[in-house]
Amino acid sequence: MPQHDGPLFYAGIDWAAVEHAVCVLDRDGRKVAAFTIEHTAAGFNRLAVRLSKLAPPERTPVAIERPDGRLVDALLAAGHPVLPVKPNAIKTWREAEVLSGAKSDPGDAHVIADYLRVRFHRLRPAAPLSSHTKALRALVRSRGDLVDARVAAVNQLAALLDAQWPGAKAIFANIESAIALAFLTAYPTAASATSLTEKRLATFCAKQGYSGRKTAAVLLARLRAAPAGTNDPVVSESIRDAVLAQVGVLTALNTAIKNLDRSITEKMDTHPDSEVFQSFPRRTINAAQILAEWGDAREAFDHPDAIAALAGITPVTKASGKQRGVSFRWACNKRLRLAITTFAANSRFSSPWAADIYDRARASGKDHPHATRILARAWIRVMWRCWQNSTPYDPTLHAGAQQHTHQQAAA
Repeated sequence: MPQHDGPLFYAGIDWAAVEHAVCVLDRDGRKVAAFTIEHTAAGFNRLAVRLSKLAPPERTPVAIERPDGRLVDALLAAGHPVLPVKPNAIKTWREAEVLSGAKSDPGDAHVIADYLRVRFHRLRPAAPLSSHTKALRALVRSRGDLVDARVAAVNQLAALLDAQWPGAKAIFANIESAIALAFLTAYPTAASATSLTEKRLATFCAKQGYSGRKTAAVLLARLRAAPAGTNDPVVSESIRDAVLAQVGVLTALNTAIKNLDRSITEKMDTHPDSEVFQSFPRRTINAAQILAEWGDAREAFDHPDAIAALAGITPVTKASGKQRGVSFRWACNKRLRLAITTFAANSRFSSPWAADIYDRARASGKDHPHATRILARAWIRVMWRCWQNSTPYDPTLHAGAQQHTHQQAAA
């Protein structure tokens, strides 16, 4: 960027939950302003006013250790280029520049501003997301947090049953399923199931609409074959309360996740890029997970490798002298990596082209996660082109898929 068109000032913000420290430097690194703002609407407005007195917003980029949030939205709305910076990068920069090891919020804001001033040409500005993508991201991320909470709740319930009543865990395949939770609600302790017979269990399963292929006799045999639970009335009373509490948590989480699934499906139907991402062989929820993290700012990703790096699909090469190593990429958008690798792993069952890439990777000695990342990177190239052109995926127009089909036919 030419000097006369480049930034006039560089602002660094040390983000905090209640109060943010701000530092502004000029082109030569001289401090021209240092102040704090509250994490309130008035604080955001005061920040915009203070910065606008120095230069037009587009000439004052702002660096902050967050890629999103209400403060970032306010800065983007005011017209400032916002450049998210990595906390680890700022930590390394501070250790190199502040030899005394001193650390404070105003000092960190100064370090962030100086990092921005020196490395401005190497940083990528945050791209504003559309309202459709913001709405979808809020739902998808909330669902992901609830799924993590459900995994934790399932593990807690499993540990409780292992210690007190293993049979209740063994009777059904998944203890978070509706039938398993209904069983635990009716029979929360071993003592409450002592009189359970094959006929009663069959009646219970029929009432719950059990669709499993196991008969009541098989299910009851599983229950009886497991180590016996305690029948002590004093202990059983406490176990009942604990089990019912865990069941209540899991039931609420299952309901909340189903409600979010419906909301995500509705938002996907109205998203401008929905047709592109749902054209690939995947479920709607997985498509929404990818789209929510991928975003809709086409100008931000001028090459598929940029998306692959964001998703942590590209490996990291470390070379020095005669030594050279390739390692797993840790710094990335982990939500996007999980979404895209989940899709890639499942796509090989419906796409012969994807299955061939995966199989060749496994044949070369790669383990399943590595082969899945290789396949995910191949899919990202296809997705990126469809996304850039706003064109749904068509296997008949996919050169790689067609080449594989012809090779199979010739064989």
